[in-house]
Amino acid sequence: MSFPAERRVEIDLAAIRHNVRHIIDVASPARVMAVVKADAYGHGAVPVAKAALEAGAVWLGVAHISEAIELRKAGIDAPILAWLHTKDSDFSAAIELGVDLGVSGWELAHVVAAARGLERPARVHLKVDTGLGRNGCPPEQWDGLIGRALEQQEDGLLRVVGVFSHLAVADEPHRDETDEQIERFREAVAVAEDQGVDLEVRHLANTPGTLSRPDSHFDLVRIGIGMYGLSPFEGQTSAELGLRPAMTFRTTIANCKEVPAGQGVSYGLAYRTGEATTLALIPVGYGDGVPRVATGAPVSVNGRSYPVVGRIAMDQMVIDLKATGIAGTDKTLLGCEAVIFGDGNGTPTADDWAQASGSINYEIVTRISPRVVRSYVDSDVAP
Repeated sequence: MSFPAERRVEIDLAAIRHNVRHIIDVASPARVMAVVKADAYGHGAVPVAKAALEAGAVWLGVAHISEAIELRKAGIDAPILAWLHTKDSDFSAAIELGVDLGVSGWELAHVVAAARGLERPARVHLKVDTGLGRNGCPPEQWDGLIGRALEQQEDGLLRVVGVFSHLAVADEPHRDETDEQIERFREAVAVAEDQGVDLEVRHLANTPGTLSRPDSHFDLVRIGIGMYGLSPFEGQTSAELGLRPAMTFRTTIANCKEVPAGQGVSYGLAYRTGEATTLALIPVGYGDGVPRVATGAPVSVNGRSYPVVGRIAMDQMVIDLKATGIAGTDKTLLGCEAVIFGDGNGTPTADDWAQASGSINYEIVTRISPRVVRSYVDSDVAP
């Protein structure tokens, strides 16, 4: 006999496809790269990548070469770009598997060495820092990086196929820095083309840039959070952007009991009941990826929302039902389904949990731990 997973997230692949198709319409004629790093923001890299490609994405993006290797092992042959490396990264495996590599400077020598050993040219995208201050070639070194890359291209060891950068504040559309970054990117592209680089793709926009700045689209946009149906903008919901959240986090109530007024709840007894009430135990905690600081976040049971009270522990948290005479009766919630977050249609959202924890929706979905079982549904397919 099989039993449903006690803690599970359901990913609706139809929502993934809907979001990709919607963003393709917004970004056209630019093409779409589906970013599936960090196990597709916790949604499962391989199933999400396949759904995104089915919906019309033409590229996949990952941070690490190891993530690209996983996709290739799953039989995915679409173009993949991996952009974050260390000196221990397996550049040879990437080249052998036809994975494009982001290069900001020091990586070029390592990529060339791997290509020379394989006698096979690497495909590289040169990254320029237009203002984010993380990875990317500093503007004053850009000429030199292009020159070195073209020398290696002449020797048949690589092909420069792209130039890219990353936006810092596109999720705050009123800020002027995005204008400055777009202009710096245009200048960097012009320098590369003036030196003779024949570019296949120029890409700068992330999800917020794609949705709010058409002038950042260029040839390709890289969509992350939007593909998962979440809004990158404060004060603007997924629904307002035409997006559908893909992840729903479910469990079942593990205990339901009556307690008197003044009952302390969880470690530190930071919360005490103001009156006699019923407490319900949710068997999910920070060991499952729920933020420990998210006291007050909502949990939905039978379509009604209840706040988390007391400290969230490693494996469990408590909700106050604000009613009595429930436990041990036919009204008990023991065994009832509890939804931590979902699509917002009668459920809390990842945004609610982000607000309660002082974080962002990106972190809420990405941090769900491996002991929470992932399952996949397709709401486009009739049961």
